[in-house]
Amino acid sequence: MMKAWENFTTDFDDRTPIYKQIYSLFSRSFARGLIKTGERIPSIRDMALHLKVNANTMQRVYQELERDGLINPKRGTGYFFTEEEAMVEKVSTKMAQESVSRFLAEMRALGFADKDIVNELSQQIKNGKENTDENTASN
Repeated sequence: MMKAWENFTTDFDDRTPIYKQIYSLFSRSFARGLIKTGERIPSIRDMALHLKVNANTMQRVYQELERDGLINPKRGTGYFFTEEEAMVEKVSTKMAQESVSRFLAEMRALGFADKDIVNELSQQIKNGKENTDENTASN
């Protein structure tokens, strides 16, 4: 069975630090259930080789993941994702809040008032539902 990190790509965005992008890959995979609680992950060196990044970059990723309670090192056996089921929801909620904050900041920077943002979002959700209903009916 293929592990989630085996699908991580090395197409990094120049505008965001690489360690943050890799951190995001791990946390998104965890939030989506692609990495299970208690699952062992590769060593820093192996992951650095796989992603073609400096080992210091991977060290920083693992430090951040450990600091945030997502992974735990076990001496002599490696790194493991937390066994706390509640962390999955916590990570998902945090990522959702960050996405909404970025969206709101961008919309406000474009000059939209909050009520207009809500109206536009409601319309997009409605249109998306209609498109989904139409696609379902045509199949």
